[in-house]
Amino acid sequence: MSVNRGSISDRTSVRTGSFSAWMVAVRPHSLLVAFSPVLVGGTLGFARTGAIDFVAALLALGAALLVQAISNMQNDVGYTARGAETVGTRTGLPRATAHGWLSARHVRLGILLAAVVATALGLVLVARSGWPVLAIGIASLAAALAYMGGPRPIAYTPWGEFTVFIFFGLVAVMGTDWVLTGEVGGVSMLASVAIGALAAAALAVNNHRDIAHDRLVGRNTFAVTFGASASLGLYTALLLGPFMLVPVMAGVAGTPAMLLPLLLVPTAWQLRRDFAACAPGKAFNEILFRSFRLELWFAALLSASALIGRVLA
Repeated sequence: MSVNRGSISDRTSVRTGSFSAWMVAVRPHSLLVAFSPVLVGGTLGFARTGAIDFVAALLALGAALLVQAISNMQNDVGYTARGAETVGTRTGLPRATAHGWLSARHVRLGILLAAVVATALGLVLVARSGWPVLAIGIASLAAALAYMGGPRPIAYTPWGEFTVFIFFGLVAVMGTDWVLTGEVGGVSMLASVAIGALAAAALAVNNHRDIAHDRLVGRNTFAVTFGASASLGLYTALLLGPFMLVPVMAGVAGTPAMLLPLLLVPTAWQLRRDFAACAPGKAFNEILFRSFRLELWFAALLSASALIGRVLA
């Protein structure tokens, strides 16, 4: 079996223990899936009530970003610890621990530090908004650690996309709205489904790209379990389904301004076509980055449309 440690240029482009090495483990581009739901939940809450607790919003955003960073670092060190990087040829983004840029011990310390800070932010939110916040925080942190940790990681099952949908969609959007306003609006409920689907679409790209390698190392993701055709169908549903909810959100909100995210339909459709035509391998990384950006733009336009609707009301 060949060992996938990356090219020589890959190995020499990042210094051991450097800031760049930590960025490989944290994967800042993926933090958009944590930023988008907080943006949407906070904006929709403000559009409905006309008030927002900016301190609580910043605390919620900080906690969400830390949870995503924890998940990424756990994924980096957990994958390496299971020896998956040494089997076959993997085409995904590099992992800091697999390349020796960071030690597993240091990454685990980073996870611990991030968890402590996230917990501290969560406790401040508990003091401001009540004990239900604690349940949300504990569940989110547990899911982040369980994604590639424990005896049966979520990443080794077909439930990865569903987990992302729940925690970076339903929990994050509705939880933010509730923390900031004390209630959850109907538009926020629908938006949580849309944002969760787009976040899960990004993971579907990862798992589709890595079907061959994941099958080799025993990762029974959705793509491995049900095949490439089903994986394409899942990505299509997650990518395009949110746009079907936009008119419903506009109806619930009572303003056509909420239709603004429909401007992204051509972009989403082109992304789906490029996914279907993409050659196996590293070319899917660009599809992944575009999927992250689409979610951010959808969140931004949805938030802007909510604010416009409030001004016009």
